[in-house]
Amino acid sequence: MLAATRSPLPLDPAVIAALLRLPPPPPDPLDLHVGTIADGTQINNAAVLVPVVAHEGGLHLLFTQRTPHLTAHAGQISFPGGRVEAADASREDTALRETEEEIGLARRHVQVLGALPDYSLATGFRITPVVGWIEAPFETRPDPYEVAEIFEIPLEHFLDIARYQRREYHFNGRHRYYVAIPYEGRYIWGATAGMLLSLARTLSSRA
Repeated sequence: MLAATRSPLPLDPAVIAALLRLPPPPPDPLDLHVGTIADGTQINNAAVLVPVVAHEGGLHLLFTQRTPHLTAHAGQISFPGGRVEAADASREDTALRETEEEIGLARRHVQVLGALPDYSLATGFRITPVVGWIEAPFETRPDPYEVAEIFEIPLEHFLDIARYQRREYHFNGRHRYYVAIPYEGRYIWGATAGMLLSLARTLSSRA
Protein backbone atom coordinates (compact mmCIF):
# COMPACT_ATOMS: atom_id res chain seq x y z
CA MET A 1 0.00 0.00 0.00
CA LEU A 2 0.96 3.62 -0.44
CA ALA A 3 1.60 6.10 2.32
CA ALA A 4 -1.52 7.72 3.71
CA THR A 5 -2.60 10.99 2.13
CA ARG A 6 -5.96 12.65 2.59
CA SER A 7 -7.53 15.56 0.80
CA PRO A 8 -8.96 18.23 3.10
CA LEU A 9 -12.75 18.23 3.09
CA PRO A 10 -15.21 19.65 2.29
CA LEU A 11 -14.85 19.77 -1.46
CA ASP A 12 -17.29 21.70 -3.63
CA PRO A 13 -17.71 22.05 -7.41
CA ALA A 14 -15.55 25.18 -7.66
CA VAL A 15 -12.69 23.61 -5.72
CA ILE A 16 -12.75 20.36 -7.70
CA ALA A 17 -12.93 22.23 -11.01
CA ALA A 18 -9.95 24.39 -10.00
CA LEU A 19 -7.90 21.34 -9.05
CA LEU A 20 -8.68 19.65 -12.35
CA ARG A 21 -7.34 22.73 -14.17
CA LEU A 22 -3.97 22.51 -12.41
CA PRO A 23 -1.09 20.60 -14.02
CA PRO A 24 -1.74 16.97 -13.12
CA PRO A 25 0.60 15.14 -10.77
CA PRO A 26 3.03 12.82 -12.57
CA PRO A 27 1.75 9.30 -13.22
CA ASP A 28 2.12 7.03 -10.22
CA PRO A 29 5.04 4.70 -11.10
CA LEU A 30 3.47 1.92 -9.06
CA ASP A 31 0.25 1.89 -11.09
CA LEU A 32 1.60 -0.67 -13.51
CA HIS A 33 -1.84 -1.32 -14.95
CA VAL A 34 -1.34 1.83 -16.99
CA GLY A 35 0.27 0.85 -20.27
CA THR A 36 2.20 2.52 -23.03
CA ILE A 37 0.35 1.85 -26.26
CA ALA A 38 2.81 0.20 -28.62
CA ASP A 39 3.33 1.56 -32.13
CA GLY A 40 0.95 -0.06 -34.56
CA THR A 41 -1.67 -0.88 -31.93
CA GLN A 42 -5.19 0.18 -32.87
CA ILE A 43 -6.28 3.04 -30.62
CA ASN A 44 -9.75 2.76 -29.10
CA ASN A 45 -10.76 6.11 -27.63
CA ALA A 46 -13.29 6.00 -24.82
CA ALA A 47 -14.64 8.18 -22.03
CA VAL A 48 -16.24 7.52 -18.66
CA LEU A 49 -18.11 9.73 -16.25
CA VAL A 50 -16.70 9.95 -12.72
CA PRO A 51 -19.96 10.97 -10.99
CA VAL A 52 -19.52 12.92 -7.74
CA VAL A 53 -22.93 12.84 -6.05
CA ALA A 54 -23.74 15.55 -3.51
CA HIS A 55 -26.04 14.43 -0.68
CA GLU A 56 -26.89 16.44 2.41
CA GLY A 57 -24.72 14.05 4.41
CA GLY A 58 -21.66 14.26 2.17
CA LEU A 59 -20.17 13.37 -1.20
CA HIS A 60 -20.32 9.95 -2.83
CA LEU A 61 -19.10 8.38 -6.05
CA LEU A 62 -21.55 6.48 -8.24
CA PHE A 63 -20.56 3.15 -9.79
CA THR A 64 -22.11 0.42 -11.90
CA GLN A 65 -21.74 -3.34 -11.60
CA ARG A 66 -21.64 -4.87 -15.07
CA THR A 67 -23.83 -7.85 -15.85
CA PRO A 68 -22.15 -11.30 -15.77
CA HIS A 69 -22.97 -12.28 -19.36
CA LEU A 70 -21.05 -9.51 -21.13
CA THR A 71 -18.13 -10.54 -23.31
CA ALA A 72 -15.84 -7.80 -21.94
CA HIS A 73 -15.27 -6.99 -18.24
CA ALA A 74 -18.25 -9.07 -17.16
CA GLY A 75 -19.29 -8.53 -13.56
CA GLN A 76 -16.74 -5.80 -12.91
CA ILE A 77 -17.34 -2.54 -11.09
CA SER A 78 -16.89 0.47 -13.35
CA PHE A 79 -17.88 4.03 -14.10
CA PRO A 80 -20.54 4.53 -16.78
CA GLY A 81 -18.94 5.11 -20.15
CA GLY A 82 -17.81 3.59 -23.40
CA ARG A 83 -16.22 4.07 -26.79
CA VAL A 84 -16.18 7.37 -28.63
CA GLU A 85 -18.62 7.44 -31.54
CA ALA A 86 -18.29 9.52 -34.69
CA ALA A 87 -21.27 11.68 -33.77
CA ASP A 88 -19.81 12.64 -30.37
CA ALA A 89 -18.69 16.27 -30.27
CA SER A 90 -16.16 15.69 -27.48
CA ARG A 91 -15.04 13.23 -24.81
CA GLU A 92 -17.43 15.02 -22.47
CA ASP A 93 -20.23 14.29 -24.92
CA THR A 94 -19.21 10.62 -25.04
CA ALA A 95 -19.26 10.29 -21.26
CA LEU A 96 -22.65 11.98 -20.92
CA ARG A 97 -24.20 9.99 -23.79
CA GLU A 98 -22.94 6.67 -22.47
CA THR A 99 -24.10 7.51 -18.96
CA GLU A 100 -27.58 8.31 -20.22
CA GLU A 101 -27.66 5.07 -22.23
CA GLU A 102 -26.33 2.84 -19.45
CA ILE A 103 -28.03 4.18 -16.33
CA GLY A 104 -30.69 6.58 -17.62
CA LEU A 105 -29.17 9.62 -15.92
CA ALA A 106 -30.13 12.66 -18.00
CA ARG A 107 -27.22 14.95 -18.83
CA ARG A 108 -29.10 17.95 -17.45
CA HIS A 109 -28.36 16.58 -13.98
CA VAL A 110 -24.58 16.58 -14.56
CA GLN A 111 -22.38 19.63 -14.09
CA VAL A 112 -19.10 18.79 -15.84
CA LEU A 113 -16.15 20.00 -13.76
CA GLY A 114 -13.25 18.89 -15.94
CA ALA A 115 -11.30 15.76 -16.72
CA LEU A 116 -8.52 13.67 -15.23
CA PRO A 117 -5.51 12.70 -17.38
CA ASP A 118 -6.25 10.10 -20.03
CA TYR A 119 -5.79 6.55 -18.79
CA SER A 120 -4.08 4.44 -21.46
CA LEU A 121 -3.97 0.66 -21.48
CA ALA A 122 -1.53 -1.55 -23.32
CA THR A 123 -4.52 -3.12 -25.06
CA GLY A 124 -5.00 0.12 -27.01
CA PHE A 125 -7.77 1.76 -25.02
CA ARG A 126 -7.30 5.44 -24.21
CA ILE A 127 -9.91 6.46 -21.64
CA THR A 128 -10.78 10.04 -20.68
CA PRO A 129 -12.27 10.24 -17.16
CA VAL A 130 -14.74 13.16 -17.17
CA VAL A 131 -15.59 14.37 -13.66
CA GLY A 132 -19.20 15.44 -13.11
CA TRP A 133 -21.07 16.93 -10.15
CA ILE A 134 -24.60 15.65 -9.50
CA GLU A 135 -27.00 17.06 -6.92
CA ALA A 136 -29.29 14.51 -5.26
CA PRO A 137 -32.05 13.55 -5.68
CA PHE A 138 -32.09 12.26 -9.25
CA GLU A 139 -33.47 9.26 -11.09
CA THR A 140 -31.64 6.42 -12.80
CA ARG A 141 -32.88 3.69 -15.12
CA PRO A 142 -30.22 1.00 -15.69
CA ASP A 143 -29.94 -0.80 -19.01
CA PRO A 144 -30.66 -4.39 -17.90
CA TYR A 145 -28.37 -5.85 -20.55
CA GLU A 146 -25.27 -3.97 -19.40
CA VAL A 147 -25.88 -2.93 -15.79
CA ALA A 148 -26.65 -5.33 -12.94
CA GLU A 149 -26.56 -2.69 -10.21
CA ILE A 150 -26.02 1.02 -9.54
CA PHE A 151 -24.57 1.95 -6.16
CA GLU A 152 -22.63 4.68 -4.35
CA ILE A 153 -19.61 4.74 -2.03
CA PRO A 154 -18.50 7.73 0.09
CA LEU A 155 -15.88 9.77 -1.77
CA GLU A 156 -13.73 10.06 1.35
CA HIS A 157 -12.97 6.32 1.18
CA PHE A 158 -11.08 6.85 -2.08
CA LEU A 159 -9.13 9.91 -0.93
CA ASP A 160 -7.03 7.87 1.50
CA ILE A 161 -4.08 6.74 -0.62
CA ALA A 162 -3.20 4.08 1.97
CA ARG A 163 -6.28 2.09 0.98
CA TYR A 164 -4.99 1.40 -2.54
CA GLN A 165 -3.36 -1.99 -3.04
CA ARG A 166 -0.88 -3.22 -5.63
CA ARG A 167 -1.78 -6.67 -6.94
CA GLU A 168 -0.38 -9.01 -9.55
CA TYR A 169 -1.40 -12.15 -11.36
CA HIS A 170 -0.02 -14.47 -14.03
CA PHE A 171 -1.53 -14.48 -17.52
CA ASN A 172 -0.12 -16.20 -20.62
CA GLY A 173 3.23 -16.65 -18.90
CA ARG A 174 3.57 -12.97 -17.95
CA HIS A 175 3.13 -11.01 -14.75
CA ARG A 176 0.24 -8.57 -14.85
CA TYR A 177 -0.03 -5.78 -12.31
CA TYR A 178 -3.02 -3.73 -11.28
CA VAL A 179 -4.38 -1.44 -8.57
CA ALA A 180 -7.27 -2.44 -6.31
CA ILE A 181 -9.31 -0.73 -3.60
CA PRO A 182 -11.90 -2.87 -1.79
CA TYR A 183 -14.91 -1.49 0.02
CA GLU A 184 -17.20 -3.54 2.27
CA GLY A 185 -17.17 -6.66 0.14
CA ARG A 186 -16.93 -4.88 -3.19
CA TYR A 187 -13.72 -5.29 -5.16
CA ILE A 188 -12.78 -2.36 -7.39
CA TRP A 189 -9.70 -2.99 -9.49
CA GLY A 190 -7.93 -2.37 -12.78
CA ALA A 191 -8.62 0.75 -14.81
CA THR A 192 -11.42 1.94 -12.52
CA ALA A 193 -9.17 1.73 -9.45
CA GLY A 194 -6.38 3.42 -11.38
CA MET A 195 -8.64 6.33 -12.28
CA LEU A 196 -9.75 6.55 -8.65
CA LEU A 197 -6.10 6.76 -7.61
CA SER A 198 -5.58 9.56 -10.14
CA LEU A 199 -8.60 11.38 -8.69
CA ALA A 200 -7.30 10.97 -5.14
CA ARG A 201 -3.87 12.30 -6.05
CA THR A 202 -5.41 15.27 -7.88
CA LEU A 203 -7.71 16.22 -5.02
CA SER A 204 -4.91 15.69 -2.51
CA SER A 205 -2.90 18.44 -4.21
CA ARG A 206 -4.93 21.03 -2.31
CA ALA A 207 -2.81 23.33 -0.19
